[in-house]
Amino acid sequence: MSAIKKEYLPSYTYRDYLKWEGNWELIYGVPYAMAPSPTIEHQSISNNIAWILKNALKECQECKALLPVDWKISDNTIVQPDNLVICHKPLHKNYLSKAPKIIFEILSPSTAIKDHNMKFELYQQEGVEYYIIVNPSDGVAKVYRLREGRYIKIADASDESIHFELQECSFVFDFGKIW
Repeated sequence: MSAIKKEYLPSYTYRDYLKWEGNWELIYGVPYAMAPSPTIEHQSISNNIAWILKNALKECQECKALLPVDWKISDNTIVQPDNLVICHKPLHKNYLSKAPKIIFEILSPSTAIKDHNMKFELYQQEGVEYYIIVNPSDGVAKVYRLREGRYIKIADASDESIHFELQECSFVFDFGKIW
C-alpha cells in the first residue's frame, strides 16, 4: 500500500478556520484540534508564566505578555501559542500578523510532537527570537534563541533565572517560579 498523495488531501484557509467551533490551529492548511482542554497543571504553569512576564515587562513601554491569541502567519497557517511576548502594536484586533519575540509552549501528550517539531521549525522560520518548550512532566524548560536563522539551545531551565535580551528591552525570568 502506498502513501496518499498530498494533492488528494484537503487544505483549509483562514476563512474555513473562522467557521469552526472549538479551538483549532491550522498549519500549512492542515487543521489540528486543540483538544482535550489543557489540564489544571498546564493552566497553572501558563498562569505563572503570564504573571512573571507581566511583572518583568512592566517597565518596558514596547513589549507586553499575552495568553493564547491567534497568530495568522499566512492564509493557511494560524497558531495559538500558550504564552507569548510581542513588542509591536497589533495591526488587527482579532489576531497577530507579526511574529512574537518570545513564545512559550507547554507540552501535553497531545501536542508534544507538534511543539517539538512542526512548531519548532515554524517559529524558527518566522523569526521568533526565543522559543521555550516547557515540559511539566520533568520540570524542565528548554530555552532556544534564534541565531543566524537557527535555534540554538541556551538552557535546560528548572529553577534557573535566564536573562532575555530583546532589542526593545531586557529582563530576567525565574523558571523556578513557574512550577
